[in-house]
Amino acid sequence: MTRLKASTTSVALLGAVTLTMATGAGASADTAPRSPGGWQESGTSYVNSLTGSQGLASRADGSLLYRGLGSVPLDLRAKGWTHVGDPDIADGHTVDAYQGGDDAKSKMFAVTTPGGQRYLYEHPLDSGEKLNNSFAAVSPDNQWLVSGEWGDQSRLQVFPAPLLNSSTPPTGGTLPQAGQITLDKPVRDIQGCDFVSDVRLVCASNDASKELWPEDRPVLQVDLDHALDGKPVTGKVSSLFAAPQRSICSGTFETEGIDYDTQRRTLRAEVVPPSPCLVTTSVYAYKPTTG
Repeated sequence: MTRLKASTTSVALLGAVTLTMATGAGASADTAPRSPGGWQESGTSYVNSLTGSQGLASRADGSLLYRGLGSVPLDLRAKGWTHVGDPDIADGHTVDAYQGGDDAKSKMFAVTTPGGQRYLYEHPLDSGEKLNNSFAAVSPDNQWLVSGEWGDQSRLQVFPAPLLNSSTPPTGGTLPQAGQITLDKPVRDIQGCDFVSDVRLVCASNDASKELWPEDRPVLQVDLDHALDGKPVTGKVSSLFAAPQRSICSGTFETEGIDYDTQRRTLRAEVVPPSPCLVTTSVYAYKPTTG
């Protein structure tokens, strides 16, 4: 979720806790339909929204790392980094995407090593760049970091992967942009992306308008014309399926993070249900339908 909406959602989320506990409201467990686009929905799990609604990433052992509004460390919050997005894990390193307030002049990526050391990499906003820092997606070779902005976009941003790419400072510092991914079709309100291969990403969109794609809140696929190498690359965008919107509560849903576990070939997408059910985030799992 973007910083522009974080304060409103935070209040709603915290205010709904008592009501949901009193009413026993929760997400329904409808029978999962077959998903078009080569993915078969295989299960649903649930996570506390305060610590898990912003995104997720799979570890090497198959366990999942979650991020939520309550996941921002106090020392980073004190520095003005009040929102954390959809994370990624690369070679045991956790990469988090942070953004500040509406007047922010930079965005930040925090890298936590397997040993627990954390290094901060700040990117001053370039001309025309939005302050949003919705997600972090590290390329399979651990050399490049993809992120994105809010609203209608014809690109995804690319940076050298902080700490993992030898061109970046070893203990934190300034992070410049590299060659961006230019999309052949526009996308809107991308909440998270993850690599499926070195030339393919999957992305979760919170666009419910059906103006750009026929699906309501589509999960998109971006096929690159070559693997990231720090130079400009073109991405072909297609829609895979609509993120599920199933709950006993009625109202507006919100797609959030997405993750692909390459070892277990499992795609997961998060959807936050309407209030008061929004205290629990649904995590939908998918398996590929073909080899």
